[in-house]
Amino acid sequence: MSENFVALLGTKGGPSIRPGSSMPTSNLFVMNDQHIVVDCALGVTRGLVDQGFILKNLSTILISHLHSDHYLELGPLIHTAWCSGLTTMVDIYGPEGIQDYWDGFVASMKADIDLRIVDDGRDDLRDFVRVHVVDEGVVLDRDGLLATAIRTEHPPLVDCFAFSFKTADHHAVFSGDTAPIKALEDFARGADLLIHEAMLESALPSLLERIGNGSDKLMQHWLRSHTFAHDAAITAANAGVKRLALSHLIPSDDPSYGPKDWQEACASHFDGELIVGHDGLRIDL
Repeated sequence: MSENFVALLGTKGGPSIRPGSSMPTSNLFVMNDQHIVVDCALGVTRGLVDQGFILKNLSTILISHLHSDHYLELGPLIHTAWCSGLTTMVDIYGPEGIQDYWDGFVASMKADIDLRIVDDGRDDLRDFVRVHVVDEGVVLDRDGLLATAIRTEHPPLVDCFAFSFKTADHHAVFSGDTAPIKALEDFARGADLLIHEAMLESALPSLLERIGNGSDKLMQHWLRSHTFAHDAAITAANAGVKRLALSHLIPSDDPSYGPKDWQEACASHFDGELIVGHDGLRIDL
């Protein structure tokens, strides 16, 4: 087992779950013996356990932005880690508003938390979490691992971030949710791995019909706030990255489309190694 890897815990774009679909966005970055959870969508806890991660060792979480398919299970993950023996600090790094989420979560679980302190003899969960508001620049610099952030283009949100993780030997970048932006090319320059969100252009009309929300606003959001697979490939090529992993896939659950379609969308734009993400995939660095 590599000591440096990224595990794609959830690779679906969007919050809905349908038969046959993967789970929304969550990732585990393991670099320089540090375990960093990046985004906490529905299913993150099970995804971490399936990777062999010991929940009581949870220590560092980064949240790219406040869309539910990126942070819905943040509170439940930490609470479950607490119930699994967590007794050390968890640092959450996220955009403005993440403190309100955490405060609201522990308020909603007050009865359970208070009961477990008395009945199970646990220390207070509320003492184990520190929240840090992220801006562009250095997020953390610790034990040979440097994590930095830039804002992406994901309207209507402003505080939406891509993250870069660098050690002396490895460089991995997570795009977060974004329309194509030139800034990401410099941010990911020469990276060993770029994990980039991706949409299949031809599949969007049928996906919208299946969702059936009765409005074209969702299509408008996709087009202005996300990236087609071929544009992700262009970003990767311009950045000179070694490998491109497609994730946050839209769609992820249409049987009419498979890995070959994603590969064909990227083939003429990127000649490095292309990885079509799926839940539970571990990528060695």
